[in-house]
Amino acid sequence: MPPASAQAAPAQAAPAPAEAVPAPFPEAAAGVAAATVQKVVWLTDRRVAVWINSPSMAAPVQVQLLLARDWNVHPEARFPVLFMLDGLRAEDDESGWTKDAGAADFYADKNVTVVLPIGGQSSFYSDWLQPDNGKTYKWETFLTKELPPLLENQWRATNVRAVEGLSMGGTAAMFLAGRNPGWVRHAASYSGVLTTTTLGMPQAITYAMRDAGGFDSNLMWGPPTSPEWAAHDPYALADKLKGMSLYVSAGSGTTGTFDKPSDVPGISTNYAGMGLEILSRLTSQNFVDKLNKLSIPVTVNFRPSGTHSWPYWDFEMRQSWSQAATALGVEAQAPPCQAGGAIEAAAQANSWLGGCVTGEYPVTGGTAQDFRGGRVVWSAATGAHPIGGMIGGSYTGSMGPGGPLGLPTSDERPLPDGRGRYQTFQDGAVYWTAKTGAQVLRGAILAAWGREGYERGPAGYPTGPEQKTPQKDGVVQGFENGPMYFSAKTGVHRVQGLILGKYAQLGFENSPLGFPISEEQGSRDAGRYTKFEGGNIYWSPLSGAWAVRNGPILDAWGQQGYENGKLGYPISDEFPVPGGVQQNFQTGFVVIRDGKPEVHGM
Repeated sequence: MPPASAQAAPAQAAPAPAEAVPAPFPEAAAGVAAATVQKVVWLTDRRVAVWINSPSMAAPVQVQLLLARDWNVHPEARFPVLFMLDGLRAEDDESGWTKDAGAADFYADKNVTVVLPIGGQSSFYSDWLQPDNGKTYKWETFLTKELPPLLENQWRATNVRAVEGLSMGGTAAMFLAGRNPGWVRHAASYSGVLTTTTLGMPQAITYAMRDAGGFDSNLMWGPPTSPEWAAHDPYALADKLKGMSLYVSAGSGTTGTFDKPSDVPGISTNYAGMGLEILSRLTSQNFVDKLNKLSIPVTVNFRPSGTHSWPYWDFEMRQSWSQAATALGVEAQAPPCQAGGAIEAAAQANSWLGGCVTGEYPVTGGTAQDFRGGRVVWSAATGAHPIGGMIGGSYTGSMGPGGPLGLPTSDERPLPDGRGRYQTFQDGAVYWTAKTGAQVLRGAILAAWGREGYERGPAGYPTGPEQKTPQKDGVVQGFENGPMYFSAKTGVHRVQGLILGKYAQLGFENSPLGFPISEEQGSRDAGRYTKFEGGNIYWSPLSGAWAVRNGPILDAWGQQGYENGKLGYPISDEFPVPGGVQQNFQTGFVVIRDGKPEVHGM
């Protein structure tokens, strides 16, 4: 079965690509602030979700990348980019190209990095005049100015690009290409509306946008009489597409191969899809006619049937690939590959891997080979083990065999609780659940977690990666029931619950408390406490959580028996008073004046 986190003698590696690759952009386009990466989540070994801080949209934008076939084989290589734009009802979690079509599998053996913008419902991927529904849409600036230099500088992209889109995305593919010379070499529209200003079209677009999310087209391009409508009309921009590789397709709206017929001959049960495809066909024909008058070559596939629906767009993605590949300078057909030896045996035992997409290639300490559904990594010492899903993604994101985990030492396995899965490596492990994702564990934190019972222990599953503490020499890793802290001086200790809340309020390890030096322990009246380098935090149901710092107050309180003495638990932090400092307890207080403690009972 495939990894839940997804849902032999080594051969010679294939030679590196010989084609010269353009250098990356040194910075964002002139006059445009640079976008930055907020967060990266590796979904598989070659599919990545990247949240990008867009200066123009003043918000993080998710983009998913389907990395090129040879991404792992040639870590020094750069690859051309194919933007794939979604339809009017684009969702905020995943592109329709991977949710409703087979882009992930289709491009698994293609040597191009596919860029999938996530979200943008009813946006037409344009720069809107005004915000709407809480969205500041500036998609044109993001896609054509902010994103390309980031991809080139951080994701090994070249400046060779293409764009394809369906419906709304097909409209955008053509006008973005026309409005931004040099952005792409190839543009494809599948069922796009390619004349937006002809009689009735602004009204049709307005109605569709209102239906898809309640968006107002007047806030996008102004009223239909505004010049902004013509400025975003592919038909009006047709002359700007000269010299570009172009592909246009649409069905006729009648019942096709992928439609369910109704009782009326030629009419499918997809009534809305029939009407939308007729509009697309009419506008696309007008657009193609103008290209022909301008002597601009275009590949056209006007199908004799078919509605406005995903199976046809998936078909067109495949049909148009050879033309896109030529424009991008990559081979349309993947070179032959074959698995052998121990890697072949591992692949045969794990059918979810699918067929190979690369030959074998060297990695640190061993050999690897990529398949449609993941990778197999082999060494004489560890054997051959498949890696896939989010565990495979987390492993690849942590630099794979050359990173801190080393080579895999087991296959992915289910855990006894039925909730999680894990895979072991030479220097650590990756644990996954649907709730927490796939997280790397290693070193002292993994050892301490193991002593507590792994996922069955009090910490639960890890919820994030190990991170260096920013101002002190240590690391921290989040778990379901509180983070674990490590420093060479203090070892590994977990902080949880309301004591963690207080620790956070004080500034975590950057506070006077420093790192924890003990686990949380029980005390009287159902209370709890944790020791830190610079003091302790105490909690009880009646007193709440408060810190008592090392020094004369803690010493004086200790002489009274701590929480077991006459003062009871602390009910405040230390605070200044005239001539000194004071801390309150349940039945009294301790004040320090001139370095001398005074204990006052009530």
